Amino acid sequence: MFNHSSSWVCCQIGAREHYAVPRALHQAGELTTLITDAWILPNSRINRLPKGLLTNLRERFHPDLATASVTSFNNSLISFEIAQIIQKSSGWQRVIARNNWFQKLTLQSLKALTPKLKSPVILFSYSYAALELFRYAKSQGWYSILGQIDPGEVEEKLVLAAHSKYPAYQSSWEAAPPSYWKNWQEECLLADKILVNSNWSNQALQQLGIPEDKINIIPLAYQPPIEAYNFARAYPTHFSAERPLRVLFLGQVILRKGIAALLEAAEILHSEPIEFWIVGSQSIPQPQDSHSKIHWVGAVSRSTTAKYYQMADVFLFPTLSDGFGITQLEAQAWNLPIIASKFCGEVVRENINGLVLPEVTASAIAQKLQFCLNNPQKLEAFAQQSTDTAAFNLSQLQHSLKILSGTIP
Repeated sequence: MFNHSSSWVCCQIGAREHYAVPRALHQAGELTTLITDAWILPNSRINRLPKGLLTNLRERFHPDLATASVTSFNNSLISFEIAQIIQKSSGWQRVIARNNWFQKLTLQSLKALTPKLKSPVILFSYSYAALELFRYAKSQGWYSILGQIDPGEVEEKLVLAAHSKYPAYQSSWEAAPPSYWKNWQEECLLADKILVNSNWSNQALQQLGIPEDKINIIPLAYQPPIEAYNFARAYPTHFSAERPLRVLFLGQVILRKGIAALLEAAEILHSEPIEFWIVGSQSIPQPQDSHSKIHWVGAVSRSTTAKYYQMADVFLFPTLSDGFGITQLEAQAWNLPIIASKFCGEVVRENINGLVLPEVTASAIAQKLQFCLNNPQKLEAFAQQSTDTAAFNLSQLQHSLKILSGTIP
């Protein structure tokens, strides 16, 4: 149990972090309510639809929260999304509309819940959909905690530079409107504490003038799937055309994730026995001259990603900026060695369970992959060291939240 009895109310859009924060609090007996946009119970009629329909919506549930108090807006969400399609809204217009829709309904729920809450009340909400909630929290004398999902405006500037550098990969990406950042700055101002998931995010927020003593670094929590515990990974004595090195990129196929440098590295290594598997929703045009060793898989459901982690030899995460990058923990759960940049959560221990890119460039990526190609025995050793997830489990998150709770006046 935590240091003192309190009412934690968690607000989140989507299944971010597999509901890690409310799960940790619920296990400690501290979660009063989770308020989320969609919550699909196992006996829901949606789960009776043919397999493949509304897959992402069906994954809006977690058995760890089966006995928790959960408020959701399923019907309103469906109506909202249909309205957005009819209005042909897209990009930031739709993102901001969804954030506002969620805050409006959440605020109604909070007001109804207020008389039942015992002090101190701790309101946790993720960034960009917290402003109205924090304003209400302050009016009630509650303690507010912002879960910062990314490095904010610092990240946007890096992405803007990448789009200038790679005009051939222009996509639908656009910078957020000034009002978006203005509202976020107020969220940060109202928050009593800001939780970030990596030192990279911590540094970025301090660059923007947020005081260091307001920021707490708490890495993401991740629980490996049961199937991963007994998974045995095997490597050949050497890689060849018949058994190439299989490199997995899994995530959004966008410039922020370092995809341009990856594709350039693939060209440098085109004569080597290396295959690239690119899995995820694609927001950049596919190069016309993309060679046959690059497999463009496209978007897959969360439950389908496991098979790609299993078939790969190394996971490549050359992100320009990420609040953490939970795919690193997913890869590690399947004993998959990782090559990652420095601009994300610290999962890779250099030359122990993977390799760290000194910079996100084609030559740096090619050099690390060449090392893997020439040293399959090192990959095997990395794989054997990829199961230490103690620093990222739910118990550790629970412990961190307990310490934080103890500092609340």
